[in-house]
Amino acid sequence: MEAVAGDRRLGFQLVLFLFLASFPSILAEGPTDATIVVRGAAKVAETDENFVCATIDWWPPDKCNYKQCPWGESTVLYLDLSHPFLAKAVQAFGNLRIRIGGSLQDQVVYNVGNMNYPCHPFQKMVDGLFGFSKGCLRMDRWDELNQFFHKTGAIVTFGLNALYGRHKIRRGVWGGAWDSTNAYDFIKYTIDKGYKINSWEFGNELSGRGIGASVSAELYGKDLIKLDAHINELYKNSRSRPLLLAPGGFFNEEWYAKLLEVSGSSIVNAMTHHMYNLGAGDDPRLINKILDPHHLSLASETFSNLQRTIEKHGPWASAWVGESGGAYNSGGHLVSDTFIDSFWYLDQLGMASKYNTKVYCRQTLIGGNYGLLNTTTFTPNPDYYSALLWHRLMGKGVLTVQSDASPFLRAYAHCSKGKVGVTLLLINLSNQTDFRITVQNDVKVNMHIGENTRREGSFIYGLKKTVSWVGRVASDETTFREEYHLTPNGNLRSQTMLLNGTPLELTEDGDIPTWEPALVSMNSPVFVAPLSIAFVAFPNLDAPACAKI
Repeated sequence: MEAVAGDRRLGFQLVLFLFLASFPSILAEGPTDATIVVRGAAKVAETDENFVCATIDWWPPDKCNYKQCPWGESTVLYLDLSHPFLAKAVQAFGNLRIRIGGSLQDQVVYNVGNMNYPCHPFQKMVDGLFGFSKGCLRMDRWDELNQFFHKTGAIVTFGLNALYGRHKIRRGVWGGAWDSTNAYDFIKYTIDKGYKINSWEFGNELSGRGIGASVSAELYGKDLIKLDAHINELYKNSRSRPLLLAPGGFFNEEWYAKLLEVSGSSIVNAMTHHMYNLGAGDDPRLINKILDPHHLSLASETFSNLQRTIEKHGPWASAWVGESGGAYNSGGHLVSDTFIDSFWYLDQLGMASKYNTKVYCRQTLIGGNYGLLNTTTFTPNPDYYSALLWHRLMGKGVLTVQSDASPFLRAYAHCSKGKVGVTLLLINLSNQTDFRITVQNDVKVNMHIGENTRREGSFIYGLKKTVSWVGRVASDETTFREEYHLTPNGNLRSQTMLLNGTPLELTEDGDIPTWEPALVSMNSPVFVAPLSIAFVAFPNLDAPACAKI
């Protein structure tokens, strides 16, 4: 008890020091009031229980962009599956979706059956697709990967080679029939070994004009019918049948609609698309784009158009983001792997959910500059903790939010995960505005009890402005809400994230740190500091749509 009391005294002294240090700025400016209304009568969309997903790519170590080679040995053929940090990072999610796929996916051959190619890894090749030769997946490596997936509880999507047997017709365009024999033998091997695959995805970035290569929607649709027949045959004695996903490319409305029309009813279970809405990884405007609410909102058009296309042409299918890293070409060095990227990433998760996206796969779990884990040390980057917080706090049910705040305050609401209530995600993109937020439900039940609370004494307000998560230690009292405030450790390009003022770092044993929310009275407003992010869980906000767990 003496040690605990000492910790409390130290914590108060730290808060007091921060308050006194910032006292002049506290007196100089006040907060901006905002009201957020959560419409909890009905869900407007629903995600999968395991919405958060991460990818493992195929790039070899000599994949380079912008005079950097940020992949190392982090991909399918090279990743150290025995590294203890890796397993613990995946296990922290309970069941993390992992998608195996990427640009070289359509050059992978599987060393099984009557394969007509030597089993060599990818090698630099001037006239090869993306500058590389074909690469081979050995079955002993596939065995190792599946042992890792079983150990960690991962839910696996595997992307199949959709160019096998085809030939190049002209620059960027491929034709001819897909040769399914290698994929058939590979899937059969997987079943015979008892490996669980949640979904098979067909091809990578071959839709529309494609990236490097393209295939017509007519050919693609016919090949999906063939693949679906193979899956039905091979899994006829299995307890469950995996999903079939396609096309794993950039959304093109005409192409996607044609694919659904040709493949027909109930062939494709989910339409997967890729999102890199921040542009190139070396774009000098990358940070400005991340903090620009107008730029972030442009992505909503893609989500909306895909949702409409599926509703019109393939209502049996759902929408997945199969790959998204923000900035393409391996991401932005010291941007994609730092705190600032969480403004983009969490905004994407919130926005995608509103448009009935079931799964969102982050490029990557590890590898490139945009990995959730550091490529060499395997320690979590800030976006890893953002993903984990989302996974643990945000439930499947998506609610409508209305706000009178400026566009710089982004707000998303979901039913809380695993318990009754509503959880808000609040993203403050402003570098100056400190928001003081009143939260209401759609029947105007104010979670904040009057103007006296809004006009708090200057000392208490100053304390909250400096350390906006000041509250009580955790308890079971429902008169308190749970707050999780995310800030950088120093500048926005810090690779360390603070949760309620405490650095998120692995323990000495390499475990993901445990965390507790700050408990704040339901009768007080929510404070969100400039350039910070907050998850706020309300246990008793009146939301009939979230009344059941």
